[in-house]
Amino acid sequence: MMRMTVLASGSKGNSTVISSSRTRVLVDAGLSCRELLRRMAMAGEAPEALDAILITHEHQDHIAGLAVLARRLKIPVFFTEPTHRAWVRMLTPRTTMTYAAWLDHVQREKEARAAAVAGEAAANLEAIASISAESAEVAEANRSDDPQAMMELPVDPDEIEDELCGPVQTAASVKADPAQLPAVEYFQAGTQFSIGDIDITPFTIPHDAADPCGFVFESEGIRMALATDLGYMPPNVKAALKRIDVLLLEANHDLEMLRDGPYPWSVKQRVLSRVGHLSNDATAEFLQKDYDGGATWIVLGHLSESNNAPELARMAAEQALVHHPALLGNRVVLAGQAAPLEPITL
Repeated sequence: MMRMTVLASGSKGNSTVISSSRTRVLVDAGLSCRELLRRMAMAGEAPEALDAILITHEHQDHIAGLAVLARRLKIPVFFTEPTHRAWVRMLTPRTTMTYAAWLDHVQREKEARAAAVAGEAAANLEAIASISAESAEVAEANRSDDPQAMMELPVDPDEIEDELCGPVQTAASVKADPAQLPAVEYFQAGTQFSIGDIDITPFTIPHDAADPCGFVFESEGIRMALATDLGYMPPNVKAALKRIDVLLLEANHDLEMLRDGPYPWSVKQRVLSRVGHLSNDATAEFLQKDYDGGATWIVLGHLSESNNAPELARMAAEQALVHHPALLGNRVVLAGQAAPLEPITL
């Protein structure tokens, strides 16, 4: 037996449970810890039964609740190494100060250095003077006419707040390292690995993230795949999605709705790019030309609430399949943002 339970799918958060008879893996944690636990309860999935969390990429709608959930459940998180590094950088505490405050900061550092070396030998004083002159040159080179111009400096880790989902550990340790996880495991796209009795094959997807991946899951003769956040369908993705029994595939936007919609033009360009998201038309083209028809279920996911309509996504997919009578047995369902999809079990 294998089961796919889509807890949420869309621009505001993505998370899916893939289960075999002995192993349960959460793919992405794009909602808050509290909301993920609530969705799992609604879907009949037990959080304490999860064996691991698997991350596709580091965008916020895929990792929002990751750290808190992993610490609460004390389970390992599987990333590619570039994705883990990108996620840690996102959580590195930073703060801002005005340009004028930064100049004061530089001046105080200079004065402190001068006081510290006041009793040093002349040779040391000469070296310090050289360092001070270099600092002054840096300040001059970065001068701005705007006294409120902002610059980033590291902040004390104790100033970072973490929204805990229950008393999983001391607040001090979380503040010291918001990227702390119970355990981290690395995988590489194209190299199969296993979690429990589920064999997982990650494949590279075209998206504007550090090292984004889709996945094929196999156990007990059943194969399930997850492929969202794709700018287009390259050959490696088409090859990965052969002989799949349950396919979660992106149908992000309707082209006309996106072009006429409320997004700024820069965001529209990103979505439409080859590292953006699949349109209904692109998904339909794959289903019509390259899909092998093996899936019992096709789940359309990551639908935009602003630039798509469920009926448009479903219509495009079903029209693509109708040209192939042998594929009419595929059942097309839509994963939404607001509530879990009914679990699919084979």
